[in-house]
Amino acid sequence: MDLELQGQVVFIAGASRGIGRAIAEAMIEEGADVVITGRDAAALKDTETQLPSKGQGRALAVAGDLTEQTGVSTAIGAALREFGRLDHLIANVGTGRGTRGWDVDDAEWALTFNVNFFASMRLVRAALPHLLAPPGGTILFIASIAGIESTTAPLAYSAAKAALLNYSKNLARQLGAQHVRVNAIAPGNIWFAGGTWDQRQTDRPEEVRAMLTADVPQQRFGKPAEIASLAAYLCSARSGFATGGCYVMDGGQTRSL
Repeated sequence: MDLELQGQVVFIAGASRGIGRAIAEAMIEEGADVVITGRDAAALKDTETQLPSKGQGRALAVAGDLTEQTGVSTAIGAALREFGRLDHLIANVGTGRGTRGWDVDDAEWALTFNVNFFASMRLVRAALPHLLAPPGGTILFIASIAGIESTTAPLAYSAAKAALLNYSKNLARQLGAQHVRVNAIAPGNIWFAGGTWDQRQTDRPEEVRAMLTADVPQQRFGKPAEIASLAAYLCSARSGFATGGCYVMDGGQTRSL
């Protein structure tokens, strides 16, 4: 299916590996130009070099820390200087690492919210004036099933992702009449080399296999490319009536409606 993304500009946070990189590849395949960001300059440059082989779109890498306002402003500014426009924002910022249990100090709560919620909010604040330009753009948050229902994820992380989903829903209501669509994807357990589940599978393979068997009806990990396909569709005009939604992709793990 042609998603009609040719020539459009997609800003993707956290795109040097995993879900973010897969989204960049999907967008390039559709002919879009991508701005990829992340803190690992070497990995980001490697991604920038390899992306053109995936399709006809162009890639620009901007290394920096998007959990800080300076990094956000620098990256958005670089995107506009290179491409002169911004059509889609993919806020793929966050980490599920954290202290388990209830005894979590204030510093960790603040850090977790900064990475998993405030970083995305700052991205929106910087990008939105440009997304409002006719014919309007899209904002897509990469959240987590931990923000939807009770899981074994750290409390601070789960609360931050729940806040992000609430923000996404309310932002969609505010921006609908201005032709900016806002959606979120809530992935389940996604495996990629160097990721959290890669490490857990190496350290505790039997425990991980037992979790997949007991909790995930498909009894497997998700793939970054599966999330990326949904992300590309939600940014495209093919999903033009979709806004304010949270799209779960977790192999059937969650039980809530």
